[in-house]
Formats: sequence, structure tokens, C-alpha cells
Amino acid sequence: MPRKSRIDAPGALHHIIARGIERKAVFQDDRDRDDFLERLGTNLEESRTACYGWALLPNHFHLLLRTGGTPISIVLRRVLTGYAIGYNMRHRRHGHLFQNRFKSILCQEDGYLLELVRYIHLNPMRAGVVDGLKSLDRYPYCGHSRLMGKCKSRWHDTDYILKLFDEASSTTARRRYAAFVGEGVSQGRRRDLIGGGLIRSVGGWSAVKALRRVGAYRKGDERILGDGEFVEKVLAQAEEDLERKYPLRAKGIDFGKVVNRMAELTGIESAEVLAAGKYKKVVVARSLVCFWAVRELGLSQTRLAQRLRISQPAVSAAVSRGEQLARDHNFSIDE
Repeated sequence: MPRKSRIDAPGALHHIIARGIERKAVFQDDRDRDDFLERLGTNLEESRTACYGWALLPNHFHLLLRTGGTPISIVLRRVLTGYAIGYNMRHRRHGHLFQNRFKSILCQEDGYLLELVRYIHLNPMRAGVVDGLKSLDRYPYCGHSRLMGKCKSRWHDTDYILKLFDEASSTTARRRYAAFVGEGVSQGRRRDLIGGGLIRSVGGWSAVKALRRVGAYRKGDERILGDGEFVEKVLAQAEEDLERKYPLRAKGIDFGKVVNRMAELTGIESAEVLAAGKYKKVVVARSLVCFWAVRELGLSQTRLAQRLRISQPAVSAAVSRGEQLARDHNFSIDE
């Protein structure tokens, strides 16, 4: 089953969770943690991404970020790639460090922002990394110490959170924030803050509408945290953006239909399009398939390379070649 695309937009609030491959450690010592925070801070500032909460655990980390001028996926890819290279060099290892895909949950701000800050910042206590709130106050590898004023990181926007507790006095704000965090100690691990909302859609916005028509129970979407109205709004906007960006999807055209149409245009069998070969008609058909699949269906070049059993650079070249062929010969996906 294909994985769902990430949902993002400027100003969107995200709870990010990234774990080590096979849940192995990604931070072995303070040098690792300091290197990660330096890379994170640089990328957040360069991309104008706001950070409201974070915590580093031995085998994973949590971030609470607001998208700025750069998509969250790009920001995190830069951080994780650079950190993994440095980590491998320091510890004389090779291969992947993090699981292939970090978890990104789009969050409703009203009613959830402060709950998420508290939940994320209590992680070191729940994991036994620190032994109490006083230790957490000064723990340098969690955003709680920044909000308490014990440590500083320029890239952590503490003012935004503290002003929600008191706009006039930072001292009062910190006291109220500390009390708020203390009240959450007994809550333990909260599954209600790990995504899902009130609607879990098995097929995007169209599935939500279908469930509505029959009066069925509406499930949540693990990519979203919020109430029913928020989740529906996000899914509807995501579907609209997807259809605008990838028009073939809006027409109900899938990869199989693209392959069949290209076989028809070039006079070969559909199986030949997917098989290896250097015959001119096969090359033309595969180039057109790559072009339309990537540009108008939204398939990633990596996934397409796996499907066609060729390299990712070969797919990239085929996309460019297919674009030129479609333009020169006025080829159309429509029959």
C-alpha cells in the first residue's frame, strides 16, 4: 500500500518524531547531541522555521515546528542527512542511521499547542533520562530548559509560548508554565497526542465525503492532530492542492492507465513498456511514462526507479526526454 504524502504549508504546525533504524541509538554522547542541535539551529534559522518544543532521547527525538519559507520535509532532510554523515564518521560506522521516513503530524494550534509542548518536554522524564522536574529544568537537551531560562538557544522561540501564560511578566509566565508542566507528569504517554484527530480517512477527502453520505463513523488520519472540523478542512485543502499540482489524479488516471496509453501511442504491448529494452519504441514509451508519472501523477523518482528496475538518475533522464518528446510530437495522455 503506497504511503500517504506529507501535508504541509507555510505556517503549519508540525510534531516531528524521528527514530533510529531498528530503534537503535542515534545519540551516543553529548558531542552527538551538540552536533545535532547546531545543525538543527542553523537550518531552522536559514529556513525561518519556528521551533516551540523539542527533546532528544537516546534513540529518537521530538520537535514541534512551524513551517516557514521552506517545506518541513526539506528542512529535516538537510538536518538528518548532515547529522548522519557526521555521526558515521565519528563512530566509524556506515549505512542508514534513521528510519527511512520520519513521522510528521500536522497539528491544530488551538487546544493542542501547549499540550504538545508539555508532552514533548516531559519525554526525558518518562524515559528516565532525568529523575525529576528539577533535573529537567536544567537538562540542556530538551526545550524545557530554554523555557525555564536555564539554557539558551537563539532558534528556540520561547517568547511565543511564554506569552501564552503571561504577556507582561516573563517571571510570572515561567512560574505558570512550570506549574502547567508539573500537572502533566501523572498523565504518562498520551496516545491522543500522536496523531489521528477525530477523523481517520482511509482514502483522503473523497473517502471522508463518502463516509458522510452514508452516515458512517468517521475515522482519523494519522498525519493530522485536531478536532473533526480541522481534520476535514486539512484533508480537503490537501486534496485540492494535490489535484491542482497533479491533474491526472483528478481525472482518475493511475500508473497502469499511463502505461497502457503509452503502449497504445507507440504501438507496443504494455508489458514491453515495463520490461528492460533499448528498442526505440520501448525507450520512447518508457520516457513518456516517466514524464507523466513524475510530473502529473506525483510519483517519486525513487519509487518509479524501483518499479521499472532502473536507477534513479535513469528515471530523471527519462523524465526530461519524455517531456521533450511530448512537446515535439504533441503527445497527450488523453485518448
